[in-house]
Amino acid sequence: MYDVIIAGAGVIGAFIARELSRYELKVCILEKGNDVASGSSKANSGIVHAGYDCRTRSLKALLNVRGAGMMENVAQELDVPYKRTGSLVVGFDEKDRETLAGLMGKGIANGVPGLELLDRNRIKELEPQISDEVTCALYAPTAGIICPYELTAAAVENAVVNGVELRRSCEVAAVRFKEDHIEVAAGGELIACRYFVNAAGVYSGKVAAMAGDKSFAIRPRKGEYLLMDKAVGNLVNRVIFQCPTAMGKGILVTPTVDGNIMVGPDAQEIDDMDDSATTAAGMAQVLQGGLRAVPGLDPRRVVTSFAGLRAKLAAGQGSNVSVGTETTTKVPLDKENTAKVSEDMLQTTSEGIALQGDFLISPSKKNPNFINVAGIESPGLSCAPAIGEYVSGLLGRQGLERIIKKDFIKNRDRVIRFRELEAEELDELLKRNPAYGRLVCRCEKVTEGEVVDCIRRPAGALDLDAVKRRTRAGMGRCQGGFCTPRLMELLSRELDIPYDKVTKKGEGSWLLSGRTK
Repeated sequence: MYDVIIAGAGVIGAFIARELSRYELKVCILEKGNDVASGSSKANSGIVHAGYDCRTRSLKALLNVRGAGMMENVAQELDVPYKRTGSLVVGFDEKDRETLAGLMGKGIANGVPGLELLDRNRIKELEPQISDEVTCALYAPTAGIICPYELTAAAVENAVVNGVELRRSCEVAAVRFKEDHIEVAAGGELIACRYFVNAAGVYSGKVAAMAGDKSFAIRPRKGEYLLMDKAVGNLVNRVIFQCPTAMGKGILVTPTVDGNIMVGPDAQEIDDMDDSATTAAGMAQVLQGGLRAVPGLDPRRVVTSFAGLRAKLAAGQGSNVSVGTETTTKVPLDKENTAKVSEDMLQTTSEGIALQGDFLISPSKKNPNFINVAGIESPGLSCAPAIGEYVSGLLGRQGLERIIKKDFIKNRDRVIRFRELEAEELDELLKRNPAYGRLVCRCEKVTEGEVVDCIRRPAGALDLDAVKRRTRAGMGRCQGGFCTPRLMELLSRELDIPYDKVTKKGEGSWLLSGRTK
């Protein structure tokens, strides 16, 4: 019997688990994939949004501003690379200027600090490679960039260190409400919990329906991206957005924390929740959109393309959602925890604030101990630490007793990254562990020591993609062409499995079929 089961080990489930691991609770994460961050969290922009474009006074806005404010400290605790680069939303004409003024007003109302409207000369000072056709921009200094899958893996690892159980390749197959608990069929067995948190991303509607809750549905929205070689250098220094449309924030150009340039995404409404294929039409649209703002983008520098899915609530759903123990459009305040979501919330009445067009974070009407955390599209990554706080508070209001641990470990063990070491530090390290001197991935300068460490850590890597997400081995110019056999050898050795049982991403993705002799 668990106190809480969390369905989904994406960035949202990861931070809910980490927050709950602060308390004397028995918590389990169920993940259908062979690794954490194997859904939407592995394929998105990695942007920490400032919060100027969320509907004013919405829960989404409050969580965004709170989450963005938390991110630098969270990244330090979890030893994850993070850069507060700032962002520009660029405009090309007077209509865009009006849009930017509206965004600034919304951002000020949401409590976003430091917003400025810039003229063309100031924009060129900040971003010399920006298009000459750009005439205006909204500058948000609190925006930043982070690696979404590394952040997710780090948060889950920290939760596991603090007592959370992680079950991978463990898809939820059924949910049944019993008199005093919730029964869950997953991974071929039955387990039970007092509270269930549905953070299953694009599958959250499916999981809710298993419990008889058909109050919402998810319509995936696919976005395609181009990733450029590090050799392009500092083409842009900040996140470059264009004015948003009804389909989202539009195509952006951004540096990554690892030194690449990324362009995307487009926005395609799809029905297949597993469709992460890229298309020639999508790539052309992404490149064309990026070139409008940054004409120096060179398609010959593209090293890979990928697509991710956003968990978009189906049309007509998610507005005026019920949050709390009563059917209401108010967000009840939790003085101990939920009020952390924003200082602004502390200034509201004790009844809370109205919601419109928002995330769906709510107890199910079928069972108040079944919590839906659904429709967490952009800026979900930015909100994730604050969503963890908020859901913990919501569970507390539903009756979950939360006794704070005296021995909570907030800092993750340092990750040694060969490419970041100074010569003296490297010399000392090699005396202790020569494996850090054996390069496995030449493109990204990843060593055997780093690969072994990522496998041996709590909630460590079990397959090739998991190693790739944790170390960047295979993410360089050759895209794993040279390092894959060596990575497979290390996985085979460290996991004590036959070489031909090493997979790319779990069951059904074997890389070898057997020996030839």
